[in-house]
Amino acid sequence: MEELKKVTTSQNRIDLLHASSIDTLEDIIYHYPYKYDEVTEIWPPVEDKCCVEGVIISSPKVFYKGRFSRMTFNVTIKGNDYIVTIFNRHFLRPHLTLNRIVTLQGKVEGNRFTASNILLKNLDQLSGITPVYSLKDGLTSHAFSQYVKKVLGMNIPIEDSLPIEIRETVDLMSKKEALYAVHFPMNHEQLQKGIKTLKYEEFLNFELALSYRKMQREQEVGYAKDFSLDEVNAFIHTLPFKLTKDQKQSAKDILLDLHNPTIMYRFLQGDVGSGKTIVAAIGLYANYLSGYQGALMAPTEVLATQHYSKLKKTFEAYDMSIALLTGSLTLKEKKEIYEGLESGAIDLVIGTHALFQESVHYKKLGFVVTDEQHRFGVKQRKALKQKGEGVDFLVMSATPIPRTLAMSLYGDMDVSSIETRPEGRKPILTKYFEGSSMKPFLKQLKDYLAQGGQCYVICPLIEDNEDLPLKSALAIYEAMSSYFKGHYQTGLLHGSLKDEEKNAVMQDFKDNKIQILVSTTVVEVGVDVPNANMMVIYNAERFGLSSIHQLRGRIGRGNQQGYCFLLSEAQDEPAKERLHYLEEHDDGFEISQYDLKTRGPGELLGDKQSGLPAFMMGDIFKDMNILEETRRYAIKMIHDYYKYGEYENYIEMIKKKIKKGNEYID
Repeated sequence: MEELKKVTTSQNRIDLLHASSIDTLEDIIYHYPYKYDEVTEIWPPVEDKCCVEGVIISSPKVFYKGRFSRMTFNVTIKGNDYIVTIFNRHFLRPHLTLNRIVTLQGKVEGNRFTASNILLKNLDQLSGITPVYSLKDGLTSHAFSQYVKKVLGMNIPIEDSLPIEIRETVDLMSKKEALYAVHFPMNHEQLQKGIKTLKYEEFLNFELALSYRKMQREQEVGYAKDFSLDEVNAFIHTLPFKLTKDQKQSAKDILLDLHNPTIMYRFLQGDVGSGKTIVAAIGLYANYLSGYQGALMAPTEVLATQHYSKLKKTFEAYDMSIALLTGSLTLKEKKEIYEGLESGAIDLVIGTHALFQESVHYKKLGFVVTDEQHRFGVKQRKALKQKGEGVDFLVMSATPIPRTLAMSLYGDMDVSSIETRPEGRKPILTKYFEGSSMKPFLKQLKDYLAQGGQCYVICPLIEDNEDLPLKSALAIYEAMSSYFKGHYQTGLLHGSLKDEEKNAVMQDFKDNKIQILVSTTVVEVGVDVPNANMMVIYNAERFGLSSIHQLRGRIGRGNQQGYCFLLSEAQDEPAKERLHYLEEHDDGFEISQYDLKTRGPGELLGDKQSGLPAFMMGDIFKDMNILEETRRYAIKMIHDYYKYGEYENYIEMIKKKIKKGNEYID
């Protein structure tokens, strides 16, 4: 607090800064603008948008509803009077005095002006590029800019962590120049150069830390697993299908890692239904042959139970003791498994987070596999790995991303990718319909259900929201329950249900006690229900293409044809084009590339992914080229520092610069 008094003595302003997660002078200069406004007059309005000066001719009135406010007042614009309305800007009221000239941004309908922003200056005072900050109500971007200016003028230490040779090669600024450029840009060229500099810095710091950790891990001594390759090959030949080229290569990668005396840290990615689990099973079998225990961790009980059933069947001809450990077991059942793991009587255990609880002890844990790795935090995975000595580690993900991006994001791990589709797997037939009615395919749905099939219905929201005109799972569930009453059972699944409730619904769906499952995206990573081969997705434009692809990966899991119907009322052409793209494409890697180009950040892997680093300036998708460049620089720098014996001090400095809370850095 004392630090912040150097920029403002107002306790209210200090409280607002704290509420915006700004606690130090350093926080002020690293709180970057989230966008930039270039204020120029737009009048008459263009596509309902406008920016124009107005003279206030009535005192503002403020109306409150809970936490929200609505302020109205009258202005004169170019000789005509308008009623201005703006929401949640009540703190501007004291400044909106009679006859004051303000600049209004927003849209006009008749004589009503709905303002998105009110600037307390004339247009000629606002020329240039104006930074806009994400701040709590009551703290304006203009006031915050003054605080930034004060801090940068205090000569606080600002270190340049980018080596001079990189700055010169790439044509970047010093750190202080870059900070001035992003907070007080003189022109577009200077702004872009400043942004590029800060992106390079944080990406390089991140990649240095990953490269350093990989170098450390390559030196960690594990245990070489001694197993018969002939026995592993004999096991592979007993499988009821042939491995694809990519499955064979990924299995080979894992077997070599297991045989190597250094510890395995491998990331295995593949499209939905590409056969990652059987590749992991090959590694688990080799681990068993070498006399070690294996563990497979899944994010939900339903998924863990599915893996358990599949692996029991896969290994039924072998003398392998397999157990399922989840939170819903009785104390007696858990105790029996604990004893079996500690004595070594259990060779392979499948479960949820229960696998790494303190009460669980393994006799000789050698290999850990986690499915849908982003659902677990680093600490959870680390806790399981530490249940043994020199444990080999494999993480799997069904969210395929370009290999170069995977290598940059998971730079401390080796990457294997399964891109080829298993033989016999049919592409999902996808059809996009404009509108929100099932009428165009209702007969097909009824015929399908009459033949004994099951169907998913996906909605973007749990409940109706008056601010979002979207279909909710609750509303669709009630409508379908009523429509199919007496014929088919409808179930409801969403993220607000308790785990045991989710498990019960999914189990009923698996057992065909429920024929129509209305759900949010919680089924994106879920259970195989071979009898469910039809899916309807409402408001499909609200989902990223990769997310829709993950969802439709729930159907067509066997040799049956899968059908996916996309419903959307979107009117803009880009949204329509994206949905038409899904009608023609069924390859997850191609779709992820397309998603990167058209949708941008956050959509490919999703905000729910806890494992991704949080960058303040860079974007891992839009700035993939910078991420890859800095990875190459980082590898060279780490080797150079290691070669000259200076890397320890340098990396300690780098670790301090990585954003606090970044789970990728131990």
